[in-house]
Amino acid sequence: MCVAAALLSSAASISSAKSAPSDPQLPFFSTFSICAIDTATGQAGVAVTTRVPFVGRAVPWVRAGVGAVATQSWTVVEYGRQGLDLLEDGVPPEKAIEKLLKGDKGREQRQIGLIDMRGRRAAFTGSECGAWAGSRQGTHYTVQANIMVGPEVVDAVAAHFDSTAALGMPLAERLILALEAGQRRGGDKRWGNFQSAAIRVADPNDPGRGGDHLSTSIDVGEHAEPVAEMKRIYYRTSRRLGYRSFSDISGPDVVELHRMLHDLGYWRPELREIPDAPKYIPDPSLLRRDPDAMSRAYDAFDSLSTAFLAEYGQFGADTRDAVDRFRKDKGIDYAGNPRGLVDERLIEALRKAWREKRGAPAGK
Repeated sequence: MCVAAALLSSAASISSAKSAPSDPQLPFFSTFSICAIDTATGQAGVAVTTRVPFVGRAVPWVRAGVGAVATQSWTVVEYGRQGLDLLEDGVPPEKAIEKLLKGDKGREQRQIGLIDMRGRRAAFTGSECGAWAGSRQGTHYTVQANIMVGPEVVDAVAAHFDSTAALGMPLAERLILALEAGQRRGGDKRWGNFQSAAIRVADPNDPGRGGDHLSTSIDVGEHAEPVAEMKRIYYRTSRRLGYRSFSDISGPDVVELHRMLHDLGYWRPELREIPDAPKYIPDPSLLRRDPDAMSRAYDAFDSLSTAFLAEYGQFGADTRDAVDRFRKDKGIDYAGNPRGLVDERLIEALRKAWREKRGAPAGK
């Protein structure tokens, strides 16, 4: 056992292997991946990254209610589906690996990881896989890697996945962040040129599309930072915290929006008018008469400005409804637009209508 193995906890296991010959004609995947399950949701997932394009076409395999498989190194793609079939038949992962590799003359060039929904997991790393190559298993996961900078990659992936076990995070997010931790430790030692990443999560409670039960399926076919791009896509499409920057939506631009919508009869038509915003005009003579007067005057102005923005500068439900009515009336309420969308198209149409309402040429 290598030195790194001695540093692992008793709950995990690790194996290592020597380098393998290089043959550009064979589907050689320099890869690290994690297969895992979530017992609370019944989900099974695989996340993977590598230095060749389109890793999602070969390495990750999942099946709802069954488990997950990663087949890599000198990849036999068929081992993905066959491995899931064996798990579905109740074959323990270790025995499933034996069955998959039986009679395989290239077995020492293979790397496979499997986990079933009972949490049983196993991995195989052939002696001819590219160094550093090995695996680590822990509670509800197995991590496997080849042609890595060292065992610290699988250690980082495993440690991060362990660290999120009690946080209630979605399995997909845990897998992506664990992969990201491995990438930060160096990942594939051939880093550069074509790189890709993929994730698959199967959920028996989510029919997915066409009954495939894939609750998450993301492929980054080629990207300079594939794991970061996969995380961005996941956060954005899942609308998770972090997919965008935002703050309290208020300010003079919202006042301007309200003013135009009001003038056109869309926002608070019961109001006679929207007053002008408070202005602060300092009086230098105050400072001569009372050193604290200007400070008090500014505090009063600040209080008036806060109250004004609270009344007229907040984007609220009534603003959203007014925007949506205007979009509909102007024929720009396209399917798929979020409610209350204030974009360039809306602003252009609104300014044109407002100028016409006030008797000014549209372009002035």
